[in-house]
Amino acid sequence: MRLIKFLIVVGLLVLFFGGGTRMILAGGAKSLNLGDKLLGDGDGATLQVAGQPYGSGDRNKLNIWVPTGTKQGDRLPVLVFLYGGGWYSGARDDYGFAGRAFAKQGFLVVIPDYRIVPEGHWPDFLQDSAAAVAWTERHIAAYGGDPGRIALSGHSAGAYNAVMLALDPQWMKAAGSDASVIRGVAALAGPYDFLPFEKGGRADVAMGDIRPAERTQPIHFVRADAPPLWLGHGTADTVVRVRNSQNLAAALQRAGGSATLRTYEGLSHNDLVMALTGPLAYKGPILSDATDFLRGATARRLSAAP
Repeated sequence: MRLIKFLIVVGLLVLFFGGGTRMILAGGAKSLNLGDKLLGDGDGATLQVAGQPYGSGDRNKLNIWVPTGTKQGDRLPVLVFLYGGGWYSGARDDYGFAGRAFAKQGFLVVIPDYRIVPEGHWPDFLQDSAAAVAWTERHIAAYGGDPGRIALSGHSAGAYNAVMLALDPQWMKAAGSDASVIRGVAALAGPYDFLPFEKGGRADVAMGDIRPAERTQPIHFVRADAPPLWLGHGTADTVVRVRNSQNLAAALQRAGGSATLRTYEGLSHNDLVMALTGPLAYKGPILSDATDFLRGATARRLSAAP
């Protein structure tokens, strides 16, 4: 039976990923989600909350994944995972595989939706991401999470969102919180230094007519007191070039901040997130590397948290 399930998963992955790197923006995430379910990789993790509002917008909702058996009185480390999709696509329900993966590692995982093109442009997706983190800080204790041990993670556009919240304090401040609540960020294949925009390209449209354009670049906000960053990137990434992570890590280190760069030889843009799911973990130790960093970042709680 397990062999049959495996063959089904392989067929789904070929269907969704055989068409090239952009398929993760369309149906690829659903395929990974289904693959995890078919192979029983949901064991040890539970979807505790689905569709919890964190704001008034249609896309201001989030899901919460927990290690199975989590109780209200627990104080587990918390991970807010922001999915990718080029700021054009993505849905929280399609990223259960990421929620399960990190919940099985002992984290309470929050996966929010946020505004995307055409409804949302810069800075809408940053404002929504910050609002989701601020909601998490205020309410996560009721679900077994520790508000003093919140970290962020994300892939591609979601990694951009997460890193911007950590580096540029204005977003968390505007959401009624503070960037210091972010204990660390494990970012996968994100764009952090991508000027100039390709005219008419995805980033050009998503960012809009922002002047100066440097305001949209995470590398512009490096600072010594920023939360520690772990930057994972595949050397074969042709969607977001590895230089984005290399440049940001170097800039943050020069500024006196903490940045860990981990490159994965031969891995593509999609490989970084695909490897979070059980059937594709062979692609690389992305989950274990990110988890090791996140455990260290959340080992001590923020003393100011309740």
